[in-house]
Amino acid sequence: MYLISVMGNLLIILAVSSDPHLHTPMYLFLSVLSAADIGFISTTVPRMIWDLQTQRKVISYTGCLTQLSLFYLFGCLDSALLLVMAFDRFVAICHPLHYSAILNARLCNLLILASLLFGLSDSQVHSFMMSQLTFCGNVEVPHFFCDLPQLLKHACDSTAVYKIIMYLISAIFGGVPISGILFSYTRIVSSVLRVSSRGGRCKAFSTCCSHLSVVCLFYGTGVGVYLSSLFSPSPRKVAVVSVVYTMLVPTLNPFIYSLRNKDIKIATQSLLNRIVYC
Repeated sequence: MYLISVMGNLLIILAVSSDPHLHTPMYLFLSVLSAADIGFISTTVPRMIWDLQTQRKVISYTGCLTQLSLFYLFGCLDSALLLVMAFDRFVAICHPLHYSAILNARLCNLLILASLLFGLSDSQVHSFMMSQLTFCGNVEVPHFFCDLPQLLKHACDSTAVYKIIMYLISAIFGGVPISGILFSYTRIVSSVLRVSSRGGRCKAFSTCCSHLSVVCLFYGTGVGVYLSSLFSPSPRKVAVVSVVYTMLVPTLNPFIYSLRNKDIKIATQSLLNRIVYC
């Protein structure tokens, strides 16, 4: 699954960069999302595979802090990019005549930079919180990667304040993208329903299907992870749900976007033909 995820997302990046017809804001954001997915799955899965093969299952404090920082960076970057892509669909459907003028190269680059800074802020806040915790001796975490909710359970200090801060941060960094996506799709639905022809409405909605599928998959599994960590007493169940979140989402994204997108299919086929010919 890890190799399929990396190769699938890498193929989308190469297909978009090699085909001039795909040098548009929508596919630019898609290629950045694919790069974020590669980083997201590479933060946890290679280490898990290494632990399974060697049976050591030991990570240093610095390694744990680095893994946690990268996990929240790429996870929050994914979330921000889904919001940017929702904005792209909103402009394309609600303001089609001004699409090129609104989503110019400068704004696209600013949106990508803002998404990166958004993810970096979330990452640094979580890393700072972990760096303030005190652990008594060696800690055995019943998980396959360093996740803050699990680490809080093994800290020697009182963690009540840290838990409140963690859930407030999650509400802010998760709530802002979700609110933006809901707002964009509320406007999109309102605009599409005003279209007189049924064919026009179906065509407009079909351009959003892939993005909506990825949004539901990403946030659905993400909410499942944190709800399971809150209400499930079994660390094993939390770990199983986390595997779905960290592995399934980055693996399915390339398939969701490529199977329903004729332009991606053509660009991918052309890229593969060139590779085989060379």
